Amino acid sequence: MGFWGTSPFDRGAVADFVGDLDDTADGVERLAAIREALRFAVEETGYLEAPEGEVALFAAALVAAGRPGGQPVDEGYGPTEAIAEPSQELADLAVRALDRVLAADSEAAELWDDSASGPEWRASVDALRTALRPASESV
Repeated sequence: MGFWGTSPFDRGAVADFVGDLDDTADGVERLAAIREALRFAVEETGYLEAPEGEVALFAAALVAAGRPGGQPVDEGYGPTEAIAEPSQELADLAVRALDRVLAADSEAAELWDDSASGPEWRASVDALRTALRPASESV
């Protein structure tokens, strides 16, 4: 797993995904690709491999960035074009994907938990969960 920090944007595994997003025609298609990455993680019933987990984490971060008060995506790591504003339904799917990435049968969680930066990584995931909550719950 290639990573250089605990942010969802500090992952080598997301480069292909970002390229795919940049190849889509518009923001609506980018949202569909993000939805598919999140759905893949949520629906994986076996061991969730690190690359797929990291892509789901990145997709959740893109959704969070599009929410009110969300942290913007670093231009060096994110897609070059904006995505359409994500719905609360997509934000809820992103939360379920984050839960899956944090599960015991997730390689990403396993690898991070075995590292000294594991608590910092989990804190960054928790921050995403907070950003994905409905505005009425974020107060």
